[in-house]
Amino acid sequence: MRDDDPWNTIRSLATRFAEFDAERGLAPEEQWTLQVLKLTEEVGEAAQAVIGARASNPRKGRSHDWEHVQEEVVDTVITGMVSLARMRPDDAPEFFASVLARKSAKFLPHDGDPVVRSR
Repeated sequence: MRDDDPWNTIRSLATRFAEFDAERGLAPEEQWTLQVLKLTEEVGEAAQAVIGARASNPRKGRSHDWEHVQEEVVDTVITGMVSLARMRPDDAPEFFASVLARKSAKFLPHDGDPVVRSR
């Protein structure tokens, strides 16, 4: 049976990775720290794929295509969602939705209001 709620998969990954880290004797905050470092690694891989897709490194030429870049971006998103679920196991989807609503309100119009862009 297919589960269409990605948060269920994210929660399962977060739980499994937390189990791995607990088996290694890592405290929760240390686990979270390492998970955020993993997130930065994924961002770096996405950047590396862009460099390859743009053939910006003369030694390597075109080493990636844009689908590779897109996959690396998805890896980054998944890792970010897992990070959040590890830090907030009880309410990650709700917290995500709340922050998304607040952040997107800066760029998306409300009930016919013009878009107001702020930083």
